[in-house]
Amino acid sequence: MSNETGKPEFWESAFNEKHEMWGFEPSRSAVLTKDLFVRESVKNILVPGIGYGRNAQIFIDNGMAVTGIEISKTAIEMARKHYGTAMVIHHGSVTDMPFDNNKYDGVFCYALIHLLDESERAKLIRDCYDQLAENGYMVFTVISKDAHTYGQGELISKDRYEMFGGVRMFFYDKESIHAEFGNAGLFEITEVTENYPFYLIKCKKGR
Repeated sequence: MSNETGKPEFWESAFNEKHEMWGFEPSRSAVLTKDLFVRESVKNILVPGIGYGRNAQIFIDNGMAVTGIEISKTAIEMARKHYGTAMVIHHGSVTDMPFDNNKYDGVFCYALIHLLDESERAKLIRDCYDQLAENGYMVFTVISKDAHTYGQGELISKDRYEMFGGVRMFFYDKESIHAEFGNAGLFEITEVTENYPFYLIKCKKGR
């Protein structure tokens, strides 16, 4: 991969230094996605970039089987320590998907895709969509151009900046969401505030 955030060393360092850096409470996006998945009777979900699992437990608690993908061995070990073997986690980069041939009722991808470059983002959307079962749902949380960090650091390409010691981040607006997700069953865009202003992007296969 072309950027620092795609390298295992970057995330190994982050998880080693900061451990459970986001705590154990699920993000607001995960709670909202759980509500959608429960309402639509989703039973098995894929979580690319699962980290140490804080956004996955809420799905397990609601009767769903979780499979994750995670680039950091340290994060996977942390997930095992805290959650046991409740979830299957593939070790590797999301840019190397797919890791199995399964079809999933749901995909939840939190604050990950905006760390990728344009071609990697397109591949991730395509790979996630390909692993969705018919009538399955996928939900992405992405950073918005309303974030105070938008425009900071070095401009690499349109709406993409390098900052924070090597992190490269693409900032979304509704136009770029439609451009990237428009052919992937996009049906709803909502704003959600976490540590940054985010968009919650909902897609359905077979629409």
